[in-house]
Amino acid sequence: MKSVLLAVALPVVFLAQAVAEPAGYVLLYNGKDLSGWQTTGNWLPQKNGMLLIHPRPGEEGWQRYSDYLWTQKKYKDFMLDLQYSYPADGNSGVFFRVGDVQDPVNTGIEVQILDSSEHKGEMTHHDHGGVIRTVGASENRSLPPGLWNRMIITCQGQHLQVQLNGKKIVDLQLETSAMKDRPDAGFIGLQDHGEPNNIRFRNIRIKPL
Repeated sequence: MKSVLLAVALPVVFLAQAVAEPAGYVLLYNGKDLSGWQTTGNWLPQKNGMLLIHPRPGEEGWQRYSDYLWTQKKYKDFMLDLQYSYPADGNSGVFFRVGDVQDPVNTGIEVQILDSSEHKGEMTHHDHGGVIRTVGASENRSLPPGLWNRMIITCQGQHLQVQLNGKKIVDLQLETSAMKDRPDAGFIGLQDHGEPNNIRFRNIRIKPL
């Protein structure tokens, strides 16, 4: 009888965790529509509160910047907390402090989202959790495809930290890195890397600092 009661109680607990917002955080994605965002890409809100990027036929490659999902507001110092699930070989990225959404590579900072679950050896800046063109993650914290990763990006002044699945993997002083010329405030974006990447996001929230 105890096992039956536990099976009934667990979904209630998980639902409460899903809707509760940590102190000081506000939702960037409301779980229903793209209010507060801008894009020409095929970003599809799901009935269960998730957000799916599903590139349309012929949408290939990553240099389609208007198809990325961009905030309408700029952010300076913050903690950005999000969860995502990639398919096998899935590829995306989290951009922030982007000065020009038509040139995010040269006017912003990107933390890589990539299925690196099979990666062996040292992590490079192109592997999961790395800061593109700058530094790789200190260790591989990638979960297998289909599971939910959680990333927390903390950007305060010139100090950047990245946590992935409960472990700090990047601790960087921007002024001494390849990102030293980036703006101190800008747009936040999620990358559309082109088909066949069907990556799911959820619980995208931010805490201004």
